[in-house]
Amino acid sequence: MTILTVFIQMLSLLVMIAAGWIAARTKMLDTHTNSHMSQLIVNIFNPLLVLSSAAGSVGQVPLSRLLTVFLIAIGMFLFFILAGSILSPFFDKDPFQRKIFQLMFVFSNLGFIGIPVVSSVLGAEYVVYVSEFLLIYNLVFYTYGVSLMRGRFTLGSLRALINPGNAACILAMILVLANLPLPGFLRTAVDYLGGAASPLALMAVGFTLSNANRKEILGDKRLYLFVFLKLLALPCLMLPILRLLPIDAALVSVCMVMFGMPVGSMPLMLITQQGLDGKVCTASVLLSTILCVVTVPILMALVSCLP
Repeated sequence: MTILTVFIQMLSLLVMIAAGWIAARTKMLDTHTNSHMSQLIVNIFNPLLVLSSAAGSVGQVPLSRLLTVFLIAIGMFLFFILAGSILSPFFDKDPFQRKIFQLMFVFSNLGFIGIPVVSSVLGAEYVVYVSEFLLIYNLVFYTYGVSLMRGRFTLGSLRALINPGNAACILAMILVLANLPLPGFLRTAVDYLGGAASPLALMAVGFTLSNANRKEILGDKRLYLFVFLKLLALPCLMLPILRLLPIDAALVSVCMVMFGMPVGSMPLMLITQQGLDGKVCTASVLLSTILCVVTVPILMALVSCLP
């Protein structure tokens, strides 16, 4: 896969983001509608896209491969937690702002952006591996992430792990591991509904961009260094380790996409709940989302260059 091919695929995603921006600017999409659309994406369309991918992978994904990706996902989060702890003091002296940078290093947009990117660039059949990253993501977020911002860990926060996304990820693993095909009529429905996830999720990103303050996004020079580290430098450090593992280039590409995803919205939600200033996080989410259109093709090119 050439860098031009990946770049063209990323441009198609950018067009879908632009559609959301235009819909917001022309008042076809407002805050109320976007909120409900986001709920549909998180609770219905994204979970069904994961199931659709799993249904298409039944009988084709060996257990050893799933286990390898699962361990890689654990390793990714451990690496980003360590990197965030080391690097965050260089971005802000305020202890609360440092925690925000720690969150942003660790928690990327694996669902809203990761699923569309993997589906478009590599193929829908690879989304099943994204579900493993999402399971680890949610577990780490509601343990490490919550305890970092609140200063303590409570079992009550784990209740949030019970949600349609995690249920779909677990069901997807069961389908693949037990070699259970979906009935034809159900497979068709799941495929069609899951197919709505990517364009709608990207339109939701476009809506967010339409309401952004350009000065806050482009004016903070720290964020350019942060985005460079998160989207390129840190993923590149993990690439040589991936190449030592017994996985093919396509699976390496899936992992690199997961490593190089932009900052997610979950840290912003947690910051808002704590009553902290979320401007830096909001700007980082938007800036990293825009720049990943360029950085993902670079990561894919690096994968193709290695033996």
